[in-house]
Amino acid sequence: MAEPVATTRAAARATTPLLTLITQQSLDEDYQHTADRRDRTGTAAPSGRRRHLVAAVVVGVFGVLVAVAAVQTSKQEGVASAGRATLISHIDAGRAQLSRLQARIVSLREQDLALQARLSTVSGSALDAQTRVQRLQAVTGFGAVQGPGVKVVVTDAPDGTLVADRDLRPLVNGLWGAGAEAISVDGQRLTARSAIRNSGDAIRVNNRSLSPPYVVLAIGDPDTLQADLMDTTSGLVFRATAQHFGFPWSMDNVDHVVLPAAPARVTRLREVEAGTAAQNRGPTRDQARDQEAPQ
Repeated sequence: MAEPVATTRAAARATTPLLTLITQQSLDEDYQHTADRRDRTGTAAPSGRRRHLVAAVVVGVFGVLVAVAAVQTSKQEGVASAGRATLISHIDAGRAQLSRLQARIVSLREQDLALQARLSTVSGSALDAQTRVQRLQAVTGFGAVQGPGVKVVVTDAPDGTLVADRDLRPLVNGLWGAGAEAISVDGQRLTARSAIRNSGDAIRVNNRSLSPPYVVLAIGDPDTLQADLMDTTSGLVFRATAQHFGFPWSMDNVDHVVLPAAPARVTRLREVEAGTAAQNRGPTRDQARDQEAPQ
C-alpha cells in the first residue's frame, strides 16, 4: 500500500503549480526547522511581537526601496521631459528655417521670371540694333553685302577715246536713283565719302587707280533695276554719252553679287557725336533768335 500512496503524492506534486509548490515547501521546511529547534533547545518559536517587528522592518525597507525607485523614476521623467522639450525646440526651429527657405525660393523664382522677361526685351533690342547696323553698313559701305542685282561693264572706245570720271559718275548716280542698295566699281565699294576722279588718264576710286574694262556691280531688285535706271536723268545721260563716244557697254542681271566693305581708310570716322541726327541738329535761325530775345 506504501507504493500507491507515494505514487499519488508524486503525481500531485507534478501537477501542482511551481509557485504554489515553492510556497508550500518553504512553509513546510520553516515549520520543520522550528520544530527541530524547539526540540533541541527546548524553547518555543519567536513570539508574535518579534514577528511584527521583523515585518515592520521589512515594510520599512520596502518603503525605502519604493521611495528610491520613485526618485529615480522622477529623475528619469525629468530627463525625458527635457529631451522632449529640446527635440520640440529643434523641430520648431527646423520648420521656421524651412519656411524661410521656401519664401526665399519663391522670391528667387519671381526674380528669375523678371530677369527672363528683361533678357527677352534686351535680346529683342539687340536684334533690332544688329539689324539696323547691318542695314546701315550696307548703305554706308562699312560692311560687306551680298544679294541679287545687275552688272554693268564699260570700256574705252575702239577709236581710243578713254572713259573718264565724268562718264562713270552718271551711271553710278543713275543706279543710286533706281534703288540700288550698294555699288562697287572694279571692286572698290562706294560710300558717301567715295569720289570718282581722274588722275591723268586713269580713273581713281577711293584713291585707287582703276583700269578698263570698268565693272560696276549694284545690289538691288534685278526685275526693276535696269528699267528704273533708264527712267532716271542720270541713266539717260550715261546712255547718251556712251552712244556719242562709242563706249562699248553691257548690262545684265545677276543672281548673286558680293560686294566687299570699303577700305578702312575710307570708313574711318574723323569725329562722331552721340545721339540721333534730330538730337544733334542745332536750333534753327528763328529758334536761336527766340532764345536770344529778352524775356
